[in-house]
Amino acid sequence: MLEKYIWIIGSTIFAILGFAHLFFTFFSNKFLSKNENMILEMKSSTPILTKETTMWKAWIGFNASHSSGAMFIGIINIYLVYNFWPALKVDLFFFIFNILTIGFYLWLAKKYWFKVPFFGILITLICYITTFIITR
Repeated sequence: MLEKYIWIIGSTIFAILGFAHLFFTFFSNKFLSKNENMILEMKSSTPILTKETTMWKAWIGFNASHSSGAMFIGIINIYLVYNFWPALKVDLFFFIFNILTIGFYLWLAKKYWFKVPFFGILITLICYITTFIITR
């Protein structure tokens, strides 16, 4: 039963990172550039792909969808493990897919982001791998 709670702890950390990212995107200045000229350029520039949006709108949208994805992964894992643990603990696909997904997020955090998300994601990955090992 301990492994179930280790998984839930990792999932909760991941969901909290998603909520924090969403909050910072819409209700703070944390993701704004210190270079105000760049913000103005982003607001007036369109991507090559389409003129239907600006780089600024795309930036906000990417951050919001990224937040939503992290929240979904965390929350759906909490829900599934809480309600369906006996079936899931024997499902190799469930473990491997989640571990690979969180591993990808960890790689992104290391390559493109900063320390806080990296360590939060690392803890989630450790929780997931630990749970996988215990269940085997």
